Amino acid sequence: MSGPPSPLIENYLREAGFWHVATIGLGCKLNSKLISALIERWRPETYTFHLPCRECTITLEDMHLQLGLPVDGYAVAGSTQSTDWGAICYELLGTIPNNINGGRIEMGWLRDTFLKPNNDSTELERIRYAQAYILEIIVGYLMPDLSRNLVHLR
Repeated sequence: MSGPPSPLIENYLREAGFWHVATIGLGCKLNSKLISALIERWRPETYTFHLPCRECTITLEDMHLQLGLPVDGYAVAGSTQSTDWGAICYELLGTIPNNINGGRIEMGWLRDTFLKPNNDSTELERIRYAQAYILEIIVGYLMPDLSRNLVHLR
C-alpha cells in the first residue's frame, strides 16, 4: 500500500466495510520465515494447510474475525458484460486512463491520479480517492494476482 489511509476518508472506508483491512498492516512486522513455512504447508488442491497437528483451512468467519470484513448481507457484484471498459472506469472513478488492458488498469496510474486528499479537497475528491484506495486494498491484500501491478475493473 502507498501508506496508511488518510483520516479524511476514514468514514468512507468504514461505510464500505474496508476500514479494518486498511489498517491491518500498520505497526505490524512481517516474519518472512513464518510466511515461507506456511506457504510450504499450503495444499492448493484442497485449500488447506497441512500442519503437524492436523489440517486447517481459512473460512469466511476467519476473514470476518481477522479483517473485520462483513460476510453476511448482499454480495458485492455487478454486471460488467460491456466491453466499454472506459465507461465502466469513468463510472467507478470519474476518470479514464490512457491505457486499459482488457479491463485492467495499472496501480501506478491509480496512485498518480488519486493523490491523498487534504483539508481543501471536495467531498467528491475524497470519495474518488477512497474508491481508488479500496481498489488498491483489493489488489494489494485481498486478491493479488501475478502481475501485482494491475487491477481489474470488475
